[in-house]
Amino acid sequence: MAKLHVKKGDKVQVISGKDKGKQGVILAAYPAKERVLVEGVNIVKKHSKPSQAAPQGGILEKEAPIHVSNVMLLDPKTSEPTRVGHKIVDGKKVRVSKKSGEVID
Repeated sequence: MAKLHVKKGDKVQVISGKDKGKQGVILAAYPAKERVLVEGVNIVKKHSKPSQAAPQGGILEKEAPIHVSNVMLLDPKTSEPTRVGHKIVDGKKVRVSKKSGEVID
């Protein structure tokens, strides 16, 4: 299982694919599959049969996971895409923006 450079709640920008340039918040991360679910990105149409929960059925639009290599964390200071580094601060390992040097969490 790989460790991801982003986590749930991070604001990211898509850097490749059909949704390139879009920004959104990570709704879920799947480290085992190296994928993340980003709000408003990679929208797919899901056909659903009428059921007890949805008696109407029909076509639903929902987000599908994208590969973690296609997203870049946004710098908390400048809101620009940045790479992620690590630093030890007060005995804790924290993520650091490579662009501004700002501590992310």
